[in-house]
Amino acid sequence: KNLGRDRYAIFNETMRTHSVSRFQLEMELRHAGDNKQFRLYYQPIIELASGKIAGFEALIRWLHPERGTVPPNDFISIAEDTGMILPMGDWVLNEACHQVRQWQQQFPQPHPIFIGVNLSSCQFVRQDLSTTIAATIQRHQIDPSRLKLELTESVAMEDVDAAIQQLTRLQQKGLYISLDDFGTGYSSLSYLHRLPINSLKIDKSFVDRMESIRENADIVETIVSLGHRLKLDLIAEGVETSTQAYLLKQLECEYAQGYYFAKPLPRDQATHLLVQNKRWRIDD
Repeated sequence: KNLGRDRYAIFNETMRTHSVSRFQLEMELRHAGDNKQFRLYYQPIIELASGKIAGFEALIRWLHPERGTVPPNDFISIAEDTGMILPMGDWVLNEACHQVRQWQQQFPQPHPIFIGVNLSSCQFVRQDLSTTIAATIQRHQIDPSRLKLELTESVAMEDVDAAIQQLTRLQQKGLYISLDDFGTGYSSLSYLHRLPINSLKIDKSFVDRMESIRENADIVETIVSLGHRLKLDLIAEGVETSTQAYLLKQLECEYAQGYYFAKPLPRDQATHLLVQNKRWRIDD
């Protein structure tokens, strides 16, 4: 069925092994939250003009007592198929708000740290999403704009009118909205000006080799120019070299994240970067 209807497949042992393995992982995932096996890791988002940390993206990790760290790609789809993504998403939002509150108190500054949180398609269609998030923000007493909600372009394009209504409700609560993986999903160019969003995230596939392939650099430049015309901030993902960081800075892309700066880090290591007041030099 995953490959489409009106076709056949011959059952084999590999399929049985995969099904049993997935079922076992699903059973273990159901108890992971109760056993406190989830952690949030934080990848720094750098302001390219200053080289300083502007915020973090919060990324869930499953620290299994026997399997070790289970990659998100191995369990997020299971969580979405079973509905477990909803309580998992609530946990992520609560943890992220708690952490941003701690960092704002520990490191007061004119422009406080923000945290980006990914929204799944199951979360995004919830009618009570805006009120649920607003209640979480109020409980932790943080500025709503310090929580940056990220949804992929493909999720936003599934039902454009419904997405606009949901995004409007979120923005009315003072939340900051970012469109993730821009340019890799549906053709959303004609709808982009209608979507109530605050920023675009440039997908890693465009940032890759932009220093060596002119077409990649041209695409990134076009996205940055388009974003600025629509008064949106730009965040480049997957930055892995100093040259990429420099080129993005020259294009006046506001923010970047990637392994060149830091991989996703446990809370203590992320906090240590803030203690150091870490600053990256971004030049040719």
